[in-house]
Amino acid sequence: STGAVKMQPKAEELKFVTKNDGYVHIHPSSVNYQTRHFESPYLVYHEKIKTSRVFIRDCSMVSVYPLVLLGGGQVHMQLLRGDFVISLDDGWIRFVAASHQVAELVKELRSELDQLLQDKIRNPSMDLCMCPRGSRIIGMIVKLVTTQ
Repeated sequence: STGAVKMQPKAEELKFVTKNDGYVHIHPSSVNYQTRHFESPYLVYHEKIKTSRVFIRDCSMVSVYPLVLLGGGQVHMQLLRGDFVISLDDGWIRFVAASHQVAELVKELRSELDQLLQDKIRNPSMDLCMCPRGSRIIGMIVKLVTTQ
């Protein structure tokens, strides 16, 4: 048989985009440098350096739900051309939700988690696993993240 086979990009060709720096590359000393395919297009990183170009190190792939639930900034939802879009970081990161109900549930879960963490900060001795509200919220997040 003949035909073209899609090839994964070479490590040096793989690039990501940051809000402030544009394109960045995974540093050759990074454990993930030879990884040529990530299930999710989102990475979190610890260090960013600029030499011949901008590189990130100490990076890990992160999927959509952990990013929405644990990422910084406010979560917003809007209807765009018939799709329900969840956005973070003033709209720089956007996801299309499967339905309005899914978008609302994710937004509400994030709000509940934020409130739970504020309660924990105000009362450090509070046991989140023993608190009925806390254990339900944490259980939902664990289920969502592990089954996505």
